[in-house]
Amino acid sequence: MIAKVIDGISYAESLTYEVSEWVRYLSETSGFVPGLVMIVLGNNPVSSAYVSVKSKKAKMVGMHSCAHWLSECTTQHTILSLINELNDDDRVDGILVQLPLPSHISGLSVSSIISSEKDVDGLGIINTGRLFVTNPTNGLIPCTPLACMRLLKAVCSDLSGLNAVILGRSRLVGRPMSQLLLNEDCTVTIAHSRTGKLREICKRADILVVAVGVPGLVKADWVKPGAIVIDVGINYIADTSDKSGASRIVGDVDFSEVRNVAGAITPVPGGVGPMTVSVLLANTLVAAMSRRGLRSNMKLLP
Repeated sequence: MIAKVIDGISYAESLTYEVSEWVRYLSETSGFVPGLVMIVLGNNPVSSAYVSVKSKKAKMVGMHSCAHWLSECTTQHTILSLINELNDDDRVDGILVQLPLPSHISGLSVSSIISSEKDVDGLGIINTGRLFVTNPTNGLIPCTPLACMRLLKAVCSDLSGLNAVILGRSRLVGRPMSQLLLNEDCTVTIAHSRTGKLREICKRADILVVAVGVPGLVKADWVKPGAIVIDVGINYIADTSDKSGASRIVGDVDFSEVRNVAGAITPVPGGVGPMTVSVLLANTLVAAMSRRGLRSNMKLLP
């Protein structure tokens, strides 16, 4: 068996096009375009690259976009003050603080002070609570889990009754992903570094979502034949084939092995990453319309 490779780039382009059409419509009929502001602390080259891509894509669909580049030693008081200013700025519809943050900054404090109406990363307490309590079909759902769900539903429209294992329990991916899968009537297990018999648990999964940050952790003998494997990992490792010492990007799943067992699998790069950026744009559009009392028929959850 050779797995179907889930083309995240193609699915992301489709969603991005839909967002761009809505932005154009709003500009022509309502006289406004959504505004996205990103905050970056430090000079982490990976974070800088992510923000550049997000900004470029936002401008490509016609949104206003800018970034605040702050020193790594910026105080928590300063960043919270900046967020409060953006909360009060009516030109701003979405606020995103690029992760990871320096150790002296509380990620929970930062995400929680962002207005729930502008929390396009969906990680604040209010939007997290909505996800776990109200089963939203539209709204500000965390971008990466929502991207994973869109890719899953592109492969299998009915997930009801399937066994899903999430490898990783972070509040960014694992925990909100578990709720999205529960909302689809899956039977969900969250596994992590303290879980015993990890390989055996993963092997039972019809759906395996991996987000642990360990390159190539999941091997072929961890995967049930025919399972859908969603690899959220983005790891930079030395490229031994490149004499210049360059690095390459790999996932948490050993793609070359697992594709011979799985029914479908996301590649890294080209899988969850591109879709996450498109979901961010869609969340920003939804936030902009909701703040103005407008409704769209665009479904973020397929």
